[in-house]
Amino acid sequence: MQMRKLGQLEVSPIGMGCMGFSHGYGKVPETDVAIKAIQGAHDYGCTFFDTAETYGREQFYPGHNEQLVGQAIKPFRKEVVLASKIHISTEEYQANHDLYRTIKRHLLHSLKNLQTDYLDHYYLHRYNEEIGMAPVAEVMGKLIDEGLIRAWGVSQVGLNLLKTAHEITPVSAVQNLYNMVERSCESEIISYCLQEGIGCVPFSPIASGLLSGKITQTTKFEGDDVRKFVPQLQAENLAANQPIVDLLDRFSTSKHATKAQIALAWMLKKYPNVVPIPGSKNLQRIIENLGAWKVQLTDAEFKDLDDSLNQLKIYGHRGFEESQQHSFSNNWRS
Repeated sequence: MQMRKLGQLEVSPIGMGCMGFSHGYGKVPETDVAIKAIQGAHDYGCTFFDTAETYGREQFYPGHNEQLVGQAIKPFRKEVVLASKIHISTEEYQANHDLYRTIKRHLLHSLKNLQTDYLDHYYLHRYNEEIGMAPVAEVMGKLIDEGLIRAWGVSQVGLNLLKTAHEITPVSAVQNLYNMVERSCESEIISYCLQEGIGCVPFSPIASGLLSGKITQTTKFEGDDVRKFVPQLQAENLAANQPIVDLLDRFSTSKHATKAQIALAWMLKKYPNVVPIPGSKNLQRIIENLGAWKVQLTDAEFKDLDDSLNQLKIYGHRGFEESQQHSFSNNWRS
């Protein structure tokens, strides 16, 4: 396993998205099962864990996931890179017009939840159009200087916002939606990140399970399940996107790997600054995903896979640019 860099932070080539233990994929496992799964990922070699202050709001309360992750990683906190995310509402900012105090209050609450005195990486979860990016970047610089966070980043942003943030306080990582069926950020975001030494952290790198081949038109998504709203998982698009799953099946057979592992190995081979964070509630699936760092595509195999993918039409598109005012998560409030 070769470690990768998010700015100056060194991490395993695949991280772990922990959201699913609190939200987003239906019923969640018992706390002890979730903790064992997170610790099992660490035992396998994962050193990068991702959460957010809001995860858990739908089934529990905001901060539920941070508390769970904090409890799980407490025995090895200094050995891992821990990331969380912040939302800044217009109302709370307008109440005091002190953005530094507002963000620091959020951060200190996250640190308490996570049972730590610093964060390795702190993301702006969604850009707030009524506050702007530049003031947030300035505050993040102060928090880095204070030693409360080691680095910061942004999520679901386009190139202009990324440049604004990076020019004020250097960004270590961008967390955007990126996978074989959502490739919009390849043209500008990833190339800019390569140029500037910024890491790219794709969430949903297996397209909410589509690329695993385990989701069919009869699969039911009930309750608090993000997959009800994912465009590629609508029944008509599932059928239309089957050639992509078939392509992965061809390579998984020849490489003795799962389709999900091929999808992850593809992006690891394509970009040296990419560190995907697949999420799962099941330890066996978590280990399978992490095992993708052992799947080595040759140059010829990668070219064959990438060229073949480029010839296939993608059905259903979500896109990666969002803000608090225009967010995919608003589906839960509609």
